[in-house]
Amino acid sequence: MWRLAMIMLGLLAAAPAPAPALPDWMAGCWEQRDGERWTEECWMPPRGGVMLGAGRSGRGETVREWEATQIVAEGEGMAYFASPGGSGRTRFAWVPSAEPGVAFVNREHDYPQRIRYWREGKELLAEISLADGTRPMRWRYRRTGG
Repeated sequence: MWRLAMIMLGLLAAAPAPAPALPDWMAGCWEQRDGERWTEECWMPPRGGVMLGAGRSGRGETVREWEATQIVAEGEGMAYFASPGGSGRTRFAWVPSAEPGVAFVNREHDYPQRIRYWREGKELLAEISLADGTRPMRWRYRRTGG
């Protein structure tokens, strides 16, 4: 019996960790406002291993920047793809972290090299930075009706 228990324990230890679920807690439309300045992000719920997103920012009625984004399940992880202004896609690999939420890194990219999302209560927070966390920029979004 002891041998069987040791074999089973060995099999469990050798089993790969389950792939992380796509961050369905990001789904919905989110907005940050500061006077006339605004930033919006909308994420579709996961379907078929893909989350599609879009973001834009501006002032008043003027859109200054926009971006198409995706989070895609890949093997035992996921990847974040960004296309600012419709340019070519840049891939950021998911990295496990002790921090809440999800983080994606591409050390070869100029800036940002790290993209992170997490929730604090009803708010969605987003941060971009260099891979080591320096030069951060942060957004605090509230859910919108969109």
